[in-house]
Formats: sequence, structure tokens, C-alpha cells
Amino acid sequence: MHVLSVSSLKGGVGKTTVTLGLASAAFARGVRTLVVDLDPQSDVSTGMDIQVAGRLNVSDVLGNPKEKIVRQAITSSGWAKVHPGTIDVMIGSPSAINFDGPHPSVRDVWKLEEALATIEADYDLVLIDCAPSLNALTRTAWAASDRVIVVTEPGLFSVAAADRALRAIEEIRRGLSPRLQPLGIVVNRVRPQSIEHQFRIKELRDMFGPLVLAPQLPERTSLQQAQGAAKPLHIWPGDSAQELAADFDALLDRVMRTGRIPVAGEARA
Repeated sequence: MHVLSVSSLKGGVGKTTVTLGLASAAFARGVRTLVVDLDPQSDVSTGMDIQVAGRLNVSDVLGNPKEKIVRQAITSSGWAKVHPGTIDVMIGSPSAINFDGPHPSVRDVWKLEEALATIEADYDLVLIDCAPSLNALTRTAWAASDRVIVVTEPGLFSVAAADRALRAIEEIRRGLSPRLQPLGIVVNRVRPQSIEHQFRIKELRDMFGPLVLAPQLPERTSLQQAQGAAKPLHIWPGDSAQELAADFDALLDRVMRTGRIPVAGEARA
């Protein structure tokens, strides 16, 4: 099971939409996928059409990461009505903010890792939608992860936030979780005709070299529309939606190569 955190230390750059785009690509590919909604805004849970009534959630899991609790906090996405496949969500909750203090204990940081270990045989890929800060929730996600993908946009402050995120990943790798590495930086909401955007993308490449992933994701309303309708991007009509879906397929290819995730139908190790 390969665990990927989707992170940004700056809000409003489309971190959750990138999580949903990757989840849609994985579902279309037949990869057994769990999305952990660790952002207290819980937008991933909404975008994946889940029923929260009567269910436990990620807050319960962080309080008690035993297998029984973990399984009760996970439910199948409404996307599974579209076509067969495993696409589940560990349900988000605003009360997760109670676990987002600035100085988590070592015990607390490892709780999500402990929880995911109980369901390791059930999934090929886990995507964690992180909180947009570097407090306890993000550290907890990173401790449970193999890789982190950093989402940014081509603007001055977002470039600085990407630099902070990469430094923080290295700090966690050295001090807490030696297996953790950055997958790279995804540049989101790009307007190709914008001179400012092209300047910022060049700046990112100059600073971070091959960590800047291709393709960059263009600014499109189709992903927001699919998200608002709680549908996977890959079934949303229109050329722009299909172009964006192809971009997420390419990013998923990178994730699957890095994580050595088997393609559906291949034998699992």
C-alpha cells in the first residue's frame, strides 16, 4: 500500500481539487484507493459524495486508531455508483481541528500510521488530503506517508510556501520518518498566456529543478464543476474536462511508478 500526502502550506491553491483529480484518475484506472480526509474543512468528503450520517470519522480514528474504529470511519464513495471499483473515504470532520495543535506528542504523530497499518491489505493507494498548515495534522499525515506531493500555484507567496513545505518534509524525514520523500511540486491553476505565471514557473524550476512535476495543471472550471456535482472528473463531459483528466492520468503514472503500484489486473506482490 503506497501512501501519498497532498499538501500545501498556503490555503487556496487547489490542494483538495488535486486530491480529487488524482482519486478520479486512480478510480478510472482500477487502483484500489482510499482517500483520507484530514482537512477539517472536509471538502474531499463532500466532493466524493459520501453519506456521513451514523458513521465515525477521522477524528474518532485519531482518538483511537484501533481497527474496529478505523473500519467504521471508512465508507464507499458515491463515485462507486458510476462503475465498479474500490474508491473509499475516511470521512472528514471539522472536529479534526482538535488534533491540530502546534506541538503534537510523538504518540499522537504516529496515530494515522497505526490506523492505516490495520487496513494495509485492502488498498493499493492511499491519498491524504492534508490541512493547509504545518501543525499536528500535517505532521501526522506525513509520518504515515511514503511521499508528499506539494501543491502550489504560480504566484510569489505560493513559491515561498512550496520552499517551506520542502524544507519541512526534509525535517520530518531526518527526525521522524526516514522513508518520507517529496514526490514533487504540482503547479496548479496555470494560465499559459500569463507572463507572470510563466515567470513564476521558471522561478520554481530554477529553485527546485526536477521536483517541479509535469504536466502543470491549467486553470479550468470543469474540475470545480465535477467537484460541486460530487462526480469524478473522468466522467465529466467536455473537452476541457478530458484534457484535465489526461493531465491527472500523467501525474498518477508518476505516483504509480514511484510507489510501484500494480496496474489493475496485474499480480500483487
